[in-house]
Order: sequence, then structure tokens, then C-alpha cells
Amino acid sequence: MAEASSANLGSGCEEKRHEGSSSESVPPGTTISRVKLLDTMVDTFLQKLVAAGSYQRFTDCYKCFYQLQPAMTQQIYDKFIAQLQTSIREEISDIKEEGNLEAVLNALDKIVEEGKVRKEPACGIPEKDLHSVMAPYFLQQRDTLRRHVQKQEAENQQLADAVLAGRRQVEELQLQVQAQQQAWQALHREQRELVAVLREPE
Repeated sequence: MAEASSANLGSGCEEKRHEGSSSESVPPGTTISRVKLLDTMVDTFLQKLVAAGSYQRFTDCYKCFYQLQPAMTQQIYDKFIAQLQTSIREEISDIKEEGNLEAVLNALDKIVEEGKVRKEPACGIPEKDLHSVMAPYFLQQRDTLRRHVQKQEAENQQLADAVLAGRRQVEELQLQVQAQQQAWQALHREQRELVAVLREPE
């Protein structure tokens, strides 16, 4: 059922992409903005991420828990995927805001378009001009990415701890089930022995 829903979701995304591409058809020679390209890359990455982390692979990692609680496993998977997508989008949005990325990309688009129209060379050395403009931005982005990497590592550690705690709970639940099963078998055996004794002639 989960695989079917994933397939339906993927087909829906494909239809939506085709509709968007047809409604927003770009004439030949027109440059697509870098902000749109970035958003498209993010959407494509999320789609591939969801496809790679399919429900089937998720249940393969937690077979015991899936066999005990299939419905809860589905809920956990859906919530995990939704939170993962939201977290990635929020991280990218934070990077855009901190680095003023949209303004930089739009300015770069404008420079490229002006360069196409301009017939005479611009003043100065292009390499130095580009370096003076982009170097501070890249330094800022490096620091921003470092902070996000540290934050992500801390979140990954918390997630790993939570997964480990969940595995321990599953193991404890399995032990409880086994103990209850053994107790029930022992009680059933004692009942049969008692019945056998009562049936013996005096």
C-alpha cells in the first residue's frame, strides 16, 4: 500500500511538473533565473531523497517493530519523511536569508544579461572585479555552512540516540512478549497435568 501511494505521489509530481513546464514555457534563448534553478534543484533532490528512503527499506531496517506494530510503523515513516523535507527546506531557506542569496543570484542574472547586450568591454580586469565581488560572499557562505554542519551533526546525534532508544524499547517489548508466551505455555502445561491427575482413577 505504501509503495502504491509513493508511486501515485511520484506520478502526481510528474504531472505537476509537466503542467508547470507547459504553462511556463520559456521561449528559446531566454535565460531561466538562477533562483528558479535553485528551487528546482531542491525539489528534485527532495524527490530523489524520498524515492531512496522508500517505506520498504524503512520496514526492512525495523522488521521486528513492523511485525508488531505495522500501522504505527507507517505513521512513524510518514512523520519522519515530512519532518525531513521540512527541515531541509528550512535549512535552505535560512541559507538564502543569511547570505542574501536571492539578491545575489538576481544581481548575477542582471550582470549576465547586461553583458549580452553590451558591445564594448567593461572597464577593469574581469577576474579581479569578479573576485572582489564574490570573495566576501563565499567567505560568508563558508561560515554559514560550517554553522549549519555543526547544527546538523548535533541533530544527527540526537536522532541516532533516539533510534538507539527505540531499538532498546523494541527489544524490551520482544522480551516481554516472550516472557508472557513462556508463562502462558507453563500455565497451559500445568493445567493439562492437573486435568490428567484428576482423571486418574482412585
